[in-house]
Amino acid sequence: VHLVESGGGLVQAGGSLRLSCRPSESRFLWARWGWFRQDPVKGRDFLGAIWQSGFGSSDSVKGRFNISLNRTENALYLELNDLQSEDTALYTCAAGTSSTWDYWGLGTQVTVSS
Repeated sequence: VHLVESGGGLVQAGGSLRLSCRPSESRFLWARWGWFRQDPVKGRDFLGAIWQSGFGSSDSVKGRFNISLNRTENALYLELNDLQSEDTALYTCAAGTSSTWDYWGLGTQVTVSS
């Protein structure tokens, strides 16, 4: 099984996008889901995670990015608001246990034009 992201694209500064993440096989459920982003210079950054009892997000995106999980659809979402050029990156979702990230997607590219 692997994760599949969608929803990326080219957007102007100040715009919004909604990213989705779903497992390739719907029967798989995990204790924790999360979003990361990566670019060649900064490397991989943790954005936020959601688990059965709560959620958490990085201070760098708190207030602009919102993470949510629809357990009925078995899908993870990341709402990106007020996007800026520094948000340009490959956005990747991950899933696993409470202490390990076991499954990763290939990512969806978000490009913000100024």
